[in-house]
Amino acid sequence: MRISTVEWAPDVGATRAVALEVLLHGPIARSEIAKKLQLSAGSLTRLAAPLIEAGVLIEGDEQSRGRAGRPSRPLDIVPESRHFLGFKVTSNSVLGVVTDLRATILGTRTANLRSTAVEHVVDIIEALSRELGGLVPSVNAMGIGVGALIGSDGVVRSAPFLEWTDVPLQQLVRERTSIPTVVANDLVAFTEYENWFGAGRELERFAVITLGAGIGYGLVVHDEIVMDDDYGIGLVGHWPMDPYGPLCPAGHRGCARTVLTSMAIAGSVSAALGRTVSYDEALDLAQAGEPAAARVIDEAARGLGRLIAAIANLTMPEMVVIGGEGVRLTSIAELSIRAGMSENRDPRTRELPLNFTSGDDSEWCRGAAVLAIQDYVLP
Repeated sequence: MRISTVEWAPDVGATRAVALEVLLHGPIARSEIAKKLQLSAGSLTRLAAPLIEAGVLIEGDEQSRGRAGRPSRPLDIVPESRHFLGFKVTSNSVLGVVTDLRATILGTRTANLRSTAVEHVVDIIEALSRELGGLVPSVNAMGIGVGALIGSDGVVRSAPFLEWTDVPLQQLVRERTSIPTVVANDLVAFTEYENWFGAGRELERFAVITLGAGIGYGLVVHDEIVMDDDYGIGLVGHWPMDPYGPLCPAGHRGCARTVLTSMAIAGSVSAALGRTVSYDEALDLAQAGEPAAARVIDEAARGLGRLIAAIANLTMPEMVVIGGEGVRLTSIAELSIRAGMSENRDPRTRELPLNFTSGDDSEWCRGAAVLAIQDYVLP
């Protein structure tokens, strides 16, 4: 694996700003770039020239402006000019991808963990980084997402599922691999992908909800994730949903953790049937019309709708993106989700668009790669 030390763009004047504008919005007309960055046509041409020569930008085919004016050539990024690694660490495996500059996945790898010992996890990340790095000419940076409370210095402050406290994962991986590395909460990573390259790309405000072993929530306002030092604790999991529901480990009755997690749903269906079923089996049974399973899934879906309604009422997003490994619930019970929303929204409100992701594990890794891309391109 070759580690690239080539800079993203010359740190001269507004050159980096031009490159970033094209990365996020290209292909884009030169006139639009000039307007957004308040540049003259001549200045833009001067700033774009070294980026084109360096193979970071490329000129598209000429586009006519109509009867007046010369045809223009829109600018776009060259995605394959840079490559990044993205990893997600779970309690039993490490998942990884290699992407281009727009976070398009070019290869994936997965390795099971024999233990959650820090040294072993770092060993696995190093091995996978070599495998994935061998699929591309060079690697520019790496991102790692962990479902944990993580400091700005990349130290995993608290990760109960790994039994980690104050683990300097970012430093350890950098020292082991020599790859510039950033470590952050996995929901931050997931949300940053949607913000930069996904469904929220051109929106001023949008929310993210992830379903699975936990419940995640992210809010983006004007290109910034709303967060503080408590981000990563899973606060939305404590949102009250059923005053008669079971207690969560923190002692809250009927909170989102006891209603919407894959374990909670599987547990409720298992109790209703008198036998143990998995989350996917619970969804299969509900889809096939098994009454007890269908009732549990309907209640969970309506609860999700109420949660979405609360988020919409409080933060007024333009869209809610729903993902995570438990997102299949939305395809089984979308009507119940929307019913739960409408029951808790003013009838005069506009219809809130919902965007459902695939739920593939690689989505988390792709988000981690975006962390690396951001660390690489932002000054």
